[in-house]
Parts: sequence; structure tokens; C-alpha cells
Amino acid sequence: MAILSVKNLTKIFIKRSGFKKNKFRSVDDISFNIEKGEILGLLGSNGAGKTTTISMLLSTLVPTSGQIYYFGKDFFNNRSSILKNVGFASAYQSLPQVLTVEQSLKVFGKLYEVPSKNLNKKIDELLEFFGVPDLKYKSTSFLSAGEMTRVMLAKAFLSDPKIVLLDEPTASLDPDVAHDVRKFVLYQREHKGVSFLFTSHNMSEVTEVCNRVLVLKSGKIIADDTPVGLAQKVHGTKINLLISENLEKLINFLKNKNILFEHDGNYITIEILEDQISWLLKELSDINVNFTEISINKPTLEDYFLNVASRR
Repeated sequence: MAILSVKNLTKIFIKRSGFKKNKFRSVDDISFNIEKGEILGLLGSNGAGKTTTISMLLSTLVPTSGQIYYFGKDFFNNRSSILKNVGFASAYQSLPQVLTVEQSLKVFGKLYEVPSKNLNKKIDELLEFFGVPDLKYKSTSFLSAGEMTRVMLAKAFLSDPKIVLLDEPTASLDPDVAHDVRKFVLYQREHKGVSFLFTSHNMSEVTEVCNRVLVLKSGKIIADDTPVGLAQKVHGTKINLLISENLEKLINFLKNKNILFEHDGNYITIEILEDQISWLLKELSDINVNFTEISINKPTLEDYFLNVASRR
């Protein structure tokens, strides 16, 4: 049984222009599952429908049509009981600014029905892990963006949830803290079987933590694959060379063969299919092009994302 099952989910907004009503499909008939212990990445450019999808998964936005099931139960008929087992954190959300960090977390702990005898210990443990125990008695109105993100992450794990929705969870964090957050996410998956829906604009981060990735464009799912699988859809490997002799000869050769390249001084980057690398290096030897440095970069998830984003 899937932890989360989404079927034909659609959200249409009505935009008024004078006396006219225009329909805009923010999310367009998407379906997917998240299994126990799976980390599913959700990628897309701004406006692709990621935030709208998460809002519907949290019931802060009502779908136009479609069904959402958590743990095999219909979300809209079992909202309260389901949300006790669903965590959420976003770099773009904040806590009520009239309370301290501890007070805010206690409010959410009670909403999640965390037993009172365990709540204080749980708050202390999570604040310690995310490196902000000193913020416990600080008003949330004085938190920096990075501090707020870490407190929101602590909130997301208060109830030992079965699934956590993370929207850009490391966007405002220092690299060392972001690294710890990723380790924590992987630990929760491996040792507690927690499932995740994970959005990020950091493609290396998505590659590191996600088992599978959905790509949204104009409200539709246009790809569903592993990070490596998506990267392999990009045809072309980049070879970086520092030329020590016969740069002009190399440039003329590449132009004659219609091979894409860029160069800056004696550094040149050549884009070629992976199975043509050995042929290229032999050709360079034959025309006496010498180099002192070489690196080969295979396509990455970021290359795939940029390729998709550039298409109309």
C-alpha cells in the first residue's frame, strides 16, 4: 500500500479580466504514488505547479478535481487523523510571531497530539539536532531566515511522522547545516521508513537524496525517473581541455566537424557523445594538438533540468 497516492489531481484558478473569466490550470491531471521509505523529488521551474500541489496535499487549497489518499484513506474524509502523521517544512513559511520558539513548537505538538510527557524532550532533541537549542526562549519574530527554517524543520518531525513534505528545506541554510539536514532525511528514511516529498532547486541535493524524481511543467508531469535516469536523457558529454599547442588547429577541426565547443584563452570545452570520446582524442593526437589538463563531465540532473526549462 502506497503511503501517498494522488489520482488525477487538478487545480483550476479563475482569473477575471473585466467581464471575462479566464481559466488557468495550475495543476493539470497529475497522478503519482509515494511508497514507504521513498524520497520523491518534485522539480519544476517557478510556476510549474509545485507549491499548488503541496498546498492541496496539506488541504490548505481545495482541488478542482482528483483524489488524494494517505495510508489508503481518503484525505478529505479523514483529514484530521491523517495530518497527525504528515510533517511539513518550507523555507518560505514562518511561525506565529507573538510566541517563543518553545511555545510555538508546543502548540504544534498538541495539534499533532504528541504525548505531553514526551513533548518537552522531543523539542529539546530536535532543536539540538538542528543546531538551535539557544533559540528555545527567543521570540519567533526575531529569527533570521536560516533560524526560522531550522525551527520549521524541528516542527515537521515533532510527531514522528510517516511522511514529510519538504519544500526547499535547505534554501536559506549554510552548507554545513544543509549537509546535516540531508543526512537527517536519509537517516529517517533508512532507519524509520519515513517517506518524503522533496522540492529543491539544488540539483546535486536532489540527486543525493531522492530515489525518484517527478518533473512538472505547466502543471503536467513530463518525466518520472531516477535522477541518474533523467541525466542520461541528455545527449552529450563535456570534455574540458587546457591546450598547450595548436589551439587554432583544434578550433578549425571542430568547426569543420560541426562539433559544439566554447573556449576561453587556452581552455576549451567540447560537447560530444560519450561513445565518440576515444575517436576525438585519437583525432587530436593525429593533428598534433597537445593538452596538459583534461576532465570529462557526464550530463547531470541540472543539465536535464536546464534542457527542459529551455523548451517552449
